[in-house]
Amino acid sequence: MDPVVSIAVLSLLLGAVIALLFFKTYFLKRRSEVQSIAKSELQPSDPKKPSKTPQPVSRKSHSKAHSHGSDKEQNKRHHPLDLNTLKGHGDSVTGLCFSADGQSLATACADGVVRVFKLDDASSKSFKFLRINLPAGGHPTAVAFSADASSVVVASQTLLGCSLYMYGEEKVKASNENKQQSKLPLPEIKWEHHKAHEKRAILTLAGATASYGSGDGSSIIASCSEGTDIIVWHGKTGKILGTVDTNQLKNTMATISPNGRFLAAAAFTADVKVWEIMYSKDGSVKEVMNVMQLKGHKSAVTWLCFSTNSEHIITASKDGSIRIWNINVRYHLDEDPKTLKVFPIPLRDSSGTALHYDRLALSPDGKILAATCGSTLQWLCMETGKVLDTAEKAHDGDITWIAWAPKALPTGNEQVVVLATAGVDKKVKFWASPSVASS
Repeated sequence: MDPVVSIAVLSLLLGAVIALLFFKTYFLKRRSEVQSIAKSELQPSDPKKPSKTPQPVSRKSHSKAHSHGSDKEQNKRHHPLDLNTLKGHGDSVTGLCFSADGQSLATACADGVVRVFKLDDASSKSFKFLRINLPAGGHPTAVAFSADASSVVVASQTLLGCSLYMYGEEKVKASNENKQQSKLPLPEIKWEHHKAHEKRAILTLAGATASYGSGDGSSIIASCSEGTDIIVWHGKTGKILGTVDTNQLKNTMATISPNGRFLAAAAFTADVKVWEIMYSKDGSVKEVMNVMQLKGHKSAVTWLCFSTNSEHIITASKDGSIRIWNINVRYHLDEDPKTLKVFPIPLRDSSGTALHYDRLALSPDGKILAATCGSTLQWLCMETGKVLDTAEKAHDGDITWIAWAPKALPTGNEQVVVLATAGVDKKVKFWASPSVASS
């Protein structure tokens, strides 16, 4: 054989052997890596064995990370007053309210859904609920119960403006409430108003029963726009009962007293305007008349709420104070509302500057004031103004709404007065009321 040909053949054979050895080594190495990764992924799923990582980790850094995580969970879930968390909302929860009997909780969510939960036990791990899908393109901004627990009024914001819908059940079947959720009667739209406040958004909805004077006991709803107008509606029919203007540049919120007598609004200025809803002898609303102003704060009022007897108003202001007002006065004889108490807001930022509250809600017995600032939740004694308890980072982000259940709710084997909070973290949380004995 030609020596040149022999050398070429030998070179090809030698190259083939080298290539085989290379690929064998490569595949053995890859197989080893895959087995190592699979082993490390399977180990943490075994609850009996602690998870291990293929790389050595510093004992000091691992311990610090574990401690931080557990502390965070402790703050989130194990505050002494934290009772339960309602999950399942697809976006920020924009509003909530309890029915008059406390057995239902309605929530408005930016995912376009209103949910009405049945509260058989506030500590339950799961709740039956009605799901109300708003018309396409609508995002609920506020919700309030109308005549009963089976009817809710919803404010829905669209590109064209804000609409109001009243959803009600055609037939309420109490026997079905304890059965499967799918068999609960579905609510239907009973009335609707589009562009209720033209193109302005609705900030708050508040409902009450017309029980004062000659009121006929019907449900009335107040919708507060982001402008300066407030409309009072008949809950069952959707008829407009009255319209008022705060004339204060822009509104913050408005609410109705529990007996349906007064309407009060917090707006851009330090003064609070109060209207009386006048009833005719037949029980219908005759007019909504401006009757008094609450003067005393030095800066804008951020929130207000009524006492359960409808005779007092509690206000929080950017001036760093809370005021309790007596509005049960003879205003027709030019008697002014009186300031009963003034408390400093006990919150400070890192530099020591006083903060203000975003939301207020008074407990059913009138003894505890719940207040929020960002993600912080506080409970104050109404008698002394002292802080009863504080939950920092009560939600992962700002608290958007708070409301007390009007009656104690079953929680396990006991009845507990419950506060509900909603947040941008897609959660609704239940809190027990603190004791006021130590205050």
